[in-house]
Amino acid sequence: MNPAARPSEPRSVVFLAFLALVAAAVAMGISPVFVREAQVGPFTSAFHRVFLALPLLAVWARLERRGGEAPADPGWTRAMVLAGVFFTIDLFFWHLAVLKTTIANATLLATMAPVWVMLFSLTIGEKVTRVMVAGLAICILGGVLLVGSSLRLAPERFIGDLYGVATSVGFGLYFLAVRVARREASSGIILFRSSLVTTLGLGLVAGIAENAWLPTGISGLVALVLMASVSHVGGQGLLAFALGHLSAAFSSLVIFLEALAAAFFGWVFFGETLGPWQIAGGVAILAGIWIARPRENAGAD
Repeated sequence: MNPAARPSEPRSVVFLAFLALVAAAVAMGISPVFVREAQVGPFTSAFHRVFLALPLLAVWARLERRGGEAPADPGWTRAMVLAGVFFTIDLFFWHLAVLKTTIANATLLATMAPVWVMLFSLTIGEKVTRVMVAGLAICILGGVLLVGSSLRLAPERFIGDLYGVATSVGFGLYFLAVRVARREASSGIILFRSSLVTTLGLGLVAGIAENAWLPTGISGLVALVLMASVSHVGGQGLLAFALGHLSAAFSSLVIFLEALAAAFFGWVFFGETLGPWQIAGGVAILAGIWIARPRENAGAD
């Protein structure tokens, strides 16, 4: 079937998918809290994020097959493999960006992923409407306000800033790959198989760069398990579900909600300041997503 000609989703399904996006943003946004408490290197924590999630994802995939409501398993597809590769790129360059530039720079540049999603949506047969572009512009403004007070431009951080851009490209391409994969397979199967690919890639990186696999205390182990179950199974799983019902362009705006959630959790757990500019940025992000929301008469947008 031509993806551009797919029938409209029922309003109740679209709303459920939107709620899944919001929950995914919260689950992914809390991951920096777990990373700080993991007691292992950044690449090793990224490896454990996907490796420790595999048993839960295997159960999820099996339950989908037994349920009888999921699409027939198409086997390994190119989109599934590419989703795993692109997510590896995303996490790899994200941690490099954090090491080589400021957290604010890395966060803002990583949230540019929707730009790439909207630029390349036509390659997967999905159009981008004017209201989506307007919503993206407002979300970008909100992102700048959210981290703007900490934003620093300096020549010595140029490479780190490039890593942040590479993070956004990887995550943007991940959205597109998962969206394509969801046309043929269920979310649990896609996430399990793509996570196998990511586990292999990040395991190789962690082994070369850090080679220290275990945390030094029980609190570090708990943080890794929570990151795997909450941020990966919960966050990426809900995202994969939503991408079966919403366009990649709109769904990618969840990245801005993730930045908003991360700022909130930083305030709750670490006492990081949320001033009037940060609050204004959060309001702008919510407004941008509202403007870009799916409409019944998409042709009028």
